[in-house]
Amino acid sequence: MAITDAKKIDYLWKKIGYGATKTDTNANKKAPNEAIASPLLIRGDKTWNQASSIPAVMPGSSSGVVTVYPTSTPDETAADNTASANRTWKTELTDWIPPEFGSTYGVKVYVHTSGDAGNAAGSGDQLFGTGSGNNDEWFFDYQSGVLHFIGTNLPNGINFTGKSVYISGARYTGQIGLQNISGGGAGDTGNFSFSGSTINQDTTNADFTLNTTGTGNFVFNTNSGIKVPVGTTAQRPSATPGLIRFNSTTGKYEVSEDGSTFTSLRTEHTSQEVKKDVFTGDGSTNTFASINVATDPKNLIVYIDGVMQEPTENYITDGSTSSITISEAPHTGARIVIMSGFAEAQT
Repeated sequence: MAITDAKKIDYLWKKIGYGATKTDTNANKKAPNEAIASPLLIRGDKTWNQASSIPAVMPGSSSGVVTVYPTSTPDETAADNTASANRTWKTELTDWIPPEFGSTYGVKVYVHTSGDAGNAAGSGDQLFGTGSGNNDEWFFDYQSGVLHFIGTNLPNGINFTGKSVYISGARYTGQIGLQNISGGGAGDTGNFSFSGSTINQDTTNADFTLNTTGTGNFVFNTNSGIKVPVGTTAQRPSATPGLIRFNSTTGKYEVSEDGSTFTSLRTEHTSQEVKKDVFTGDGSTNTFASINVATDPKNLIVYIDGVMQEPTENYITDGSTSSITISEAPHTGARIVIMSGFAEAQT
């Protein structure tokens, strides 16, 4: 025995109206008494994640996430040969925007000579969803893009020989699927787009900014590592306080502390050997040569008879790492000690 329409309606009433599973007849168990939840399936792979970008009024031409099929060039459908003759017509295009986004998105339907879309609205017959009073209503499935003459009769007075049904409306052609969320989609993603595990900043030369409220920290919870930007000296961005990058030209990390220059970071250091040269004064010589002398007098420690000398005031260097000149020649027998090897440690 066939399933009765009453049972089909009871199923839909419980499924759609109450989100419940039908487990018995309506006579034995009313919808509020059905206890097994059965919510409608919302497919993540079919989510219009840029639906917020659909304007409230259908644009006159294709724009953004909306592709328009205006009355001047409507979409020509094809008859569904698996259904009764001329009952069902397929656009073979999905995701038509329904009137819930705005009344102007309701499709317009025309019957006109096949292959002549440009004249369908002006020269063809427009059919209305409520029919012509002859039980000849139509229903358009906006998801599948299929028009079906749902009334008892086909449109009154229409001869379909050599003709097609034309649809004027608009389709959503933005990104689909939660796996492809981008700007204007689910949530406020601004100018960012997502591809797999990659976040892209879609505005050229714009900053990638992460903000936090209050005293919360940015925590990278991993035992792996963080890769900082890598580039040559010529590719340096504008200096900004707190900026850090790896300079592939110098092979060193560098930071901008003052907002105008970059300073290389020393990540390792080899201990330097401190060298000592000892000379004896003769009362006339005040220049003493040594291959260990640093170019900058501040990188030397000089003693005369155990008394430390002040750089640039009591002695200078010749700038070529070979000699030091003391302002006054040490007396005869004076013990002059020059200690060097500090220069590298201070760079």
